[in-house]
Amino acid sequence: MKHMSVLLGALFVTVAIAQQAPVSDLPSAAQVEAALGQHINVLTAETGIKVEQSNQRKWDSGSHEFNVRAGSYQRNFTNTGQAYREWDVSVERPFRLLNKVTLDSDIGAEGVTRAEYALGDARHESARLLLHLWFNWQREKAQVSQWQQQVEILSQQARMTEKRNRAGDAPRLELNQANAAAAQAGVALQQASLRAQLAASELLRPFPELTLPAQPSLLAPQAVEHDLKYWQERVFDDNHELGMVQSESKIQQLLARRSSADRLPDPTIGLRYSSELEGEVTVAGVYVSLPLSFGLRGANSEVAGYQAEIAHQREVAVKRRLEGDVYTAYTQAVSNFLIWQQAQDAARSVQENAELVARAYNLGESNLTDVLIARRVALESSLSATVSQLDANEARYRLLLDAHQLWPLDLHGGDKDGQAAK
Repeated sequence: MKHMSVLLGALFVTVAIAQQAPVSDLPSAAQVEAALGQHINVLTAETGIKVEQSNQRKWDSGSHEFNVRAGSYQRNFTNTGQAYREWDVSVERPFRLLNKVTLDSDIGAEGVTRAEYALGDARHESARLLLHLWFNWQREKAQVSQWQQQVEILSQQARMTEKRNRAGDAPRLELNQANAAAAQAGVALQQASLRAQLAASELLRPFPELTLPAQPSLLAPQAVEHDLKYWQERVFDDNHELGMVQSESKIQQLLARRSSADRLPDPTIGLRYSSELEGEVTVAGVYVSLPLSFGLRGANSEVAGYQAEIAHQREVAVKRRLEGDVYTAYTQAVSNFLIWQQAQDAARSVQENAELVARAYNLGESNLTDVLIARRVALESSLSATVSQLDANEARYRLLLDAHQLWPLDLHGGDKDGQAAK
């Protein structure tokens, strides 16, 4: 049955990956699945399930064991001087009461459930990290491309200024300014290239299964569909972290009930057989023993009750934090889309202005300083628009990820993972 469950889980992930529509500015679903499956936190969580499965067997079997007692002794009669060798043997074992057996079984099963939620949460957090590092790399790589364009534009401007200087139409000062601007852009390009290399290394170190494209694909952001309430329902519908703390709260409640049930100790039942007077007398019987507690079991029950109360308070705290997280993610996704639209319009206008200033300089109607300033402002505006574009896409994907609508995050078919981002 366990192997069948694993096969069904793997089949579900395969189908989800196959059905997911590809998104060109993200790694493929197959790469994501391979990267998440090999992340250290996910591997640790998978081992945690095995640990809890072993613990479940411990809870089912209980901690009581058979105990064998054996003894040999000699009986002496002082009036006759006779001595007889005698011996006895007994087998005993404590027995759990029926209500404790049921509670122990529930505790063990809930421990496995909590570990499964922990695995889903590990995959979710790893996916968040992957998405964050992926867009960090895209930002740095996009800046490399834009600085490369700036170097080409300023180098061309420097060559044009040099020709005008030779023709006597531009002073030496302007030629020095043009060369300095091109050199500064070259330095910025090298710095951007270094940052891109470091960002790629930071991404591939925890996720070596990913393959980075030569150039990232920059897609136009899409507006967020639906309202805040919709996303709150989707996030809370199958949230691994919330499920994990709810399972922990349930475990603590079960442990409190178990500790309360333990106020009545488990009886020990034993079988005894003895041989006396060298076999002349044999004794066989059954005995029952019951431990007597004076306060310890009651105190343990109180402590377990308080721990259950703490677990419930943690569950409430996680719910409140998740509500804030959803609000923040939704607000960022909506706002970043509007910011990108404004930044794009501003960049387009500034770029047109820079072209007009450059054309005026070529006609002798403007000076080089105005051209360089216009080019610099256009670059800054273009960089801001590109960063805003990537911020908008990342914020929307983060919202989809938290709602389990971006990548498959669970090996179980009970959630809504695997829905394609649209």
